[in-house]
Amino acid sequence: MKEMPRFQGLLDVGEGQSIYWEEWGAPHGVPALYLHGGPGGTLGTSGYRKRFELSQSRVIGFEQRGCGRSTPHASDPETSMRSNTTAHLIADIEALRKARGVDSWILNGVSWGSTLALAYAQAHPERVNGIVLFAVTTTGRQEVEWITEGVGMIFPEAWDRFASYAEAGGVGYRRGVGRLVAAYAQLLSSPDPAVRDAASREWALWEDTHISLGAGGLVRDPQWEDSRYRLAFARLTSHYWTHLGFSEVPLLEGMVRIGHIPGTLLHGRRDISGPAITAWELHRRWPASTLIIDEGEGHGGPSMVNSWSQANAQLVARQCGQA
Repeated sequence: MKEMPRFQGLLDVGEGQSIYWEEWGAPHGVPALYLHGGPGGTLGTSGYRKRFELSQSRVIGFEQRGCGRSTPHASDPETSMRSNTTAHLIADIEALRKARGVDSWILNGVSWGSTLALAYAQAHPERVNGIVLFAVTTTGRQEVEWITEGVGMIFPEAWDRFASYAEAGGVGYRRGVGRLVAAYAQLLSSPDPAVRDAASREWALWEDTHISLGAGGLVRDPQWEDSRYRLAFARLTSHYWTHLGFSEVPLLEGMVRIGHIPGTLLHGRRDISGPAITAWELHRRWPASTLIIDEGEGHGGPSMVNSWSQANAQLVARQCGQA
């Protein structure tokens, strides 16, 4: 029998937006919030809850604006991107915290979710008891330029295909002139559904390619077969990457605000799409952090997942006065 969350629902956060949320674990356990990747990912099969001892934790997850079960959905070209920024997502997290009666919580962020966790913590440090980041990103300029263009030095054939589609797309992009990520953002919002579909397929292939070294080879993610998921993911990711995560001040520069909060940074040495330099630079600016570089993993993997569970156990024990 499929396990169901203890509570779930849709929270109206204004501007015609509603976010799906769910809650697992003990009603009086240590509160924790899970932030999924993407942008444009989902809670998936809710496996994130397994990274906590649920008898001691109260774990909440939500699907960010425009994706999953939240509405309106970014796969609909009529859904405006103007009300989908990091500031909006931070406000949504605060609305969810208040709605669920949480004073402060532990944050877990995976990939893009680590960027969002850092942005929220820097905006509301008094609401954060600890942070665990997995496949660490800050969505800074250097990271975005690397993952969309620079990493083509490692995958030249795949990047040539990725860039060639944008060059032929009629949006004015030429290699060396303009930004490839911005060209895709335009294509993915085209009024022509055939263009949107083709662009999302090219984006999905590039996503699978740039994580393939850590995954042991190119493996197609079966979620891409869902055109609604694929288009929302590609549209939201290109939107956020074009705007460098909407950070007015780079997150690395804002670490002084949260340097006292205990944190664990988990990153794979073989994560080619997100080199370990980002996790390292964060750790250097975060006195209360622990950095774990997994030599055998890429953008995630089983040994990193074990470290994730251990990091949460330590933070929960700390909150329970056991450490």
